[in-house]
Amino acid sequence: MDHTPILANIARYVTLNTEEAAYFTSLLHYKKVKRKQYLLEQGDVDSKIYFVTAGCLRSYAIDKNGGEHVLQFAPPGWWIVDMRSLLTGEPARLNIDAIEETELFFINKPDMDALQLKYPVFERFGRMLSENAMATYQHRQIDNMILSAMERYGNFCTLYPSLIRSLPQKQVASYIGVTPEFLSKMLNTVVIK
Repeated sequence: MDHTPILANIARYVTLNTEEAAYFTSLLHYKKVKRKQYLLEQGDVDSKIYFVTAGCLRSYAIDKNGGEHVLQFAPPGWWIVDMRSLLTGEPARLNIDAIEETELFFINKPDMDALQLKYPVFERFGRMLSENAMATYQHRQIDNMILSAMERYGNFCTLYPSLIRSLPQKQVASYIGVTPEFLSKMLNTVVIK
């Protein structure tokens, strides 16, 4: 199994020596997921951290009326997890599923905990990844409060350039917080002008 993509991702944050990299990759599990297959369902406890190498995952919540609210997409090179469930052991509020056939690596939480104790560089990596995720989510919350739908769509295009043409409009609309009909009308208005 080629671990190059996940090691390259980690190298953006920290430098691993040969021993650290070998131990880390020995803890990884490879999985191929079919389109619409769940990795996590709301109510289950999340005990894995996923890294996408091909395809795309998404995390989303379902409201009391059955509406989906996309929190994150995870194309190749992205990590995805229900962090609250992972950290607390409480039932997940998110679902994580595959938008298309996806290949990924995952590491189980007990293995990640042991890894961080044995090699503190991974604790630093985890902290940096968590800090970046928190900053991104805060920025998104602020954007949802103060930006127009078109500006939020522009931010989506900047964050996920590889997904602009491949995702169904329904999922893009869910991510930016509008109905699919509104998104279609908004994009058609821009094209006509």
